[in-house]
Amino acid sequence: MSSFNAHISGPPTDLAGAVLTVDLTAIQENWKRLAARAAPAECGAAVKGNAYGLGVEQVAVALWAAGCRTFFVARPMEGGELRSILPREAVIYVLDGLFPGQAEFYAREDLRPALITVEEAREWAAFGTEYGRNLPCAIHVDTGINRLGFSGPAFEALLGDNEISARLNLTLLMSHLACADEPGHPLNGRQNAAFSALRRRLPGIPASLANSSGIFLGPDYTHDMVRPGIALYGGNPVAPAANPMLPVAHLQGTVLQLREIEAGESVGYGATWRATRPTRIAILGAGYKDGVPRSLSSRATNGPAQVYIADRRCPVIGRVSMDMMAVDVTQVPVDLCRRGTRAELIGRNIAIDETAEWAGTISYELLTRLGQRFTRLYSGAESHLSKAPLS
Repeated sequence: MSSFNAHISGPPTDLAGAVLTVDLTAIQENWKRLAARAAPAECGAAVKGNAYGLGVEQVAVALWAAGCRTFFVARPMEGGELRSILPREAVIYVLDGLFPGQAEFYAREDLRPALITVEEAREWAAFGTEYGRNLPCAIHVDTGINRLGFSGPAFEALLGDNEISARLNLTLLMSHLACADEPGHPLNGRQNAAFSALRRRLPGIPASLANSSGIFLGPDYTHDMVRPGIALYGGNPVAPAANPMLPVAHLQGTVLQLREIEAGESVGYGATWRATRPTRIAILGAGYKDGVPRSLSSRATNGPAQVYIADRRCPVIGRVSMDMMAVDVTQVPVDLCRRGTRAELIGRNIAIDETAEWAGTISYELLTRLGQRFTRLYSGAESHLSKAPLS
């Protein structure tokens, strides 16, 4: 891992039970790999949800330094925060559309709503008229995921309403894939065909369909802009194939106590796990308050879950509780696992997708649920930026 820069958030490492290290250099490298794969399409970055829980202030600055110029957030509040971090020339799209009555905020912060209804388009166009110019925006069309976006008929109605469409500065046409992580799913081809037909209705407007996994569906899906998210942060966009991305989040718990138990003794709440042999256990200072899923308990969905200590995988035993969890360290040499030893919960040896599978969830949820109680360290790229004037 790259050497730590000076940025540390949370309590000092010796006062926290768990430590999260975010490798900003790995994020930059992941973006560059995705950009190279998607070329000649532009590669943006989804930094919604506080950069998937890893810290938008540090992550966005690292991505900007790597060359990223277009960013996607979910909420206007996130867009306002991002605008205060990045230079004014950064392009910021708000995926959840135009919030009612908030057009002035979007315009002031230079945010581009991804419009999802005719009503939103009408409000944005009207505000632009009052503002004195057609304001930039995206049009989000639904091609089969049935979440946000214009339906086909609504899109045609928008294009047929010259009073509205003539007052919109369209800078992006976008849609979202439902099954990109399943390359053979027939919906992928249907969505891409539908999107390609819709973009022909707006010649000259840049188009974006592919998320992280969509980038790996091939050049037919990349269009003019791709919007990776989880792949930037180390999640595997091509599972079950080998992960082409570098690990980014490194979560460690601290050994608080070691104890020896006999066969037949239980561990943790509910006595859900019992030793079948004399067992040495380590109690780690990390629990569900820190974002470690309770479902990683010894009866995990796809378990047993494991942590990594001294070059060995150690199974989680008993229930994960609010502040701690127990692991079997019988096979770890005594001198390599002591009070204060760090155990890897997520990182190079315990992949985030592997942990998510044990917990019966996905890497997206695992990352975004990581708590604030542990220390956060940022390694690699600089964590500051000399911003352009905000005028």
